[in-house]
Amino acid sequence: MNHSNFDKFPEVPIKGFNGYAGWHQIVDELHKALQASGGKKVVVIECYPGADVQPLLETLKREIKHFQMLDAAEAMKGEAAIAEMVYPYVTDDPVFGYITPLSLIDFFEPQKLDALAQQVTAMESGIVCLFGTGASLVPVEHNLLVYADMPRWEIQLRYRRNVLGNLGADNKGDEFSYKYKRAFFVDWRVCDRLKQELFEQMDYVLDTTHPEEPKMITGPALLQGLQQAVQRPFRVVPFFDPGPWGGQWLKEVCDLDRSEVNFAWAFDCVPEENSLLLRFDNLLFETPAINLVFLQPQQLLGQKVFEAFGAEFPIRFDFLDTMEGGNLSLQVHPLKEYIREKFGMPYTQDESYYFMEAQDESYVYLGLKENVVPEKMIGALEAAQEAEGHFDAEAYVEKWKIKKHDHVLIPAGTVHCSGANSVVLEISATPYIFTFKLWDWGRMGLNGKPRPISLEHGKKAIQWNRTTGWTKENILNRIEKVGEGDGWIEERTGLHDDSFIETRRHWFSKKVTHNTNGVVNILNLVEGREAIVESPGGAFEPYVVHYAETFIVPAAVGTYTVRPFGESEGAQIATIKAYARQEKLLNHQSN
Repeated sequence: MNHSNFDKFPEVPIKGFNGYAGWHQIVDELHKALQASGGKKVVVIECYPGADVQPLLETLKREIKHFQMLDAAEAMKGEAAIAEMVYPYVTDDPVFGYITPLSLIDFFEPQKLDALAQQVTAMESGIVCLFGTGASLVPVEHNLLVYADMPRWEIQLRYRRNVLGNLGADNKGDEFSYKYKRAFFVDWRVCDRLKQELFEQMDYVLDTTHPEEPKMITGPALLQGLQQAVQRPFRVVPFFDPGPWGGQWLKEVCDLDRSEVNFAWAFDCVPEENSLLLRFDNLLFETPAINLVFLQPQQLLGQKVFEAFGAEFPIRFDFLDTMEGGNLSLQVHPLKEYIREKFGMPYTQDESYYFMEAQDESYVYLGLKENVVPEKMIGALEAAQEAEGHFDAEAYVEKWKIKKHDHVLIPAGTVHCSGANSVVLEISATPYIFTFKLWDWGRMGLNGKPRPISLEHGKKAIQWNRTTGWTKENILNRIEKVGEGDGWIEERTGLHDDSFIETRRHWFSKKVTHNTNGVVNILNLVEGREAIVESPGGAFEPYVVHYAETFIVPAAVGTYTVRPFGESEGAQIATIKAYARQEKLLNHQSN
């Protein structure tokens, strides 16, 4: 592999809008907006959890006379009451909870909200600022609504640094896994519901992802920018994470910090947690990619996908790097009925492993051996959970040699894990924390503690009939040629027939024509240095992608072409494409 050409900070160009950079410019603009007429002015700064607006408040107070602040947190219920309220959704399970139906208003005392409103009403002049998560719930007329947003990945980094706790909890020092679980099942759900109600009312939107470089754009500029984004191919901002089994491939291919111990994961298409970088005329604005899903679901996903899943991005691409690392945990994913009943999720994690890289002795654990006795295997797994226990995985689970460009299909209920010395492009449905670990090879997590095993859930998910013969016949390299033309071949590579995801690989040395057919397409350049994505009718600017980059083609794009470009001109290269099978979508209608 030559030097890396992987773009870690992909931008989406947005035409026709400017923004404000730095607290001074931001305060200047807000001050101007509030000076239109005399009398008392009320500004609401609504905050997504993790957004820190203290520097803004301090600057406003310093630069504006008669500036008064009221913290919405004063109207929240007590910490104990909130903990009791969220407990049914957070649960005692170390990893899993239940998607909450709560709203943000449930975190507040109605009489305390009224008291805050009365304080605002009692003030006769100057500028009154209501700030914090839930500030927009105070029942009072306002002159300006500023929304301070925050991507989920940045929130997780702040959890790890112990500078941030959960909504309504003073728990900065709690275990990361607890804070993440509570946010995933509760905090983010209630705040996303409010955010979706507020989009059309936002006068300004704040980006404080990098606290020393605050940015602000108008609410209409965000809405217009996201409308532009879904008319063309784009990438979200990838993020990378180490792990106990992590490898060394991502460092080289994605040009990451060589001094890190490893990188296990690269998340290059998880819009719920990734950011979008919007390049406005005079600044680069970071916004959670999920805002695009919330605001442009039909254009992005397509009408049929939207009807089936709602405003959720149902397909995920990520990398698992075990090159010079270790085996993943032995695991299984829940069946659809189980995930719905136990966790409130409408669909499950059917997935696949596409092998970007493999060594001569690389392998995958997939399916069970013939004649495995369930009670014996579960007994051995239970015994392995005891102190210093060992589980002989190869006595129960089939092990298959794999090579580069193999595609292994993993329908929910199949025991599996990728072995050491390979790189997997994982293509899966999105409810991505629902992995039931059965065995973790007796090792510790990066925090020096054992990683949670979910055997009680896992044993209810294992499909015992998925043994060697079934696996070989149904889910190992089910690759068939479905079309060819001048300089290209198209192959169907999966997923399993029960899954709603279809995957197609194209090998090509010349231009290939694709059509979204009204559903979102997700592609990765799995072979070759560069390719260019173009619109036959010039509907969007040509878009260059590089090796291993995942890119999204919104449903609204329709016809597009991909051809080798730059360093790959004239060479044979390959993409893998995933999309929702239209005939399967009816089975996935949100309920």
